[in-house]
Parts: sequence; structure tokens; C-alpha cells
Amino acid sequence: MHHQLLAIVSAAAIALLPGVGHSKGCLKGAAVGAVVGHVAGHHAVAGAAAGCVIGHHEAAKAKEAKQAAAASQAQAQARGSESTATPPAR
Repeated sequence: MHHQLLAIVSAAAIALLPGVGHSKGCLKGAAVGAVVGHVAGHHAVAGAAAGCVIGHHEAAKAKEAKQAAAASQAQAQARGSESTATPPAR
């Protein structure tokens, strides 16, 4: 029990550090990984580490996809405004 409490307090302290707490996806992935690691054979720490890496990777992919979609939408709007422009008067 003492080790679990120490792990929880340590994780909370690290999460509150600037920069570490902003690593998108890491905390959620670590929580899921810890549970899966524990259930799979009492490897909660290894599961948390792997979950953090995977969660951060997935969050980075989602951010990149969101940025690509926004850029694509901006290009489509720019092309749409060019085609709807009124032709010059003769």
C-alpha cells in the first residue's frame, strides 16, 4: 500500500510541473497503461510508461490531422472565393 501511495503522489507532483503536465495524451495513456499492466501481470509501472509514450504519440497525430484539415479547409475557401469573384466589366 505504501508503494502505491508513493507512486500516486509522485505522479501527481510530476503532472504539476510546468511542461510535463502539458504533454498531451501522456497522463491519460499512462493511467490506461497502468491499469492494463497491472491486470496483465502486475507490471503497472511498465504499462504506465508505455501508455504515456503511446498516448503522447496519438495526441500528436490528432493535432497534426486537425492542422491539416484546417489548412485544407482554408485552401478550399480560398479557391471558392476566387471562383465566385465577379468578372471585370467590359
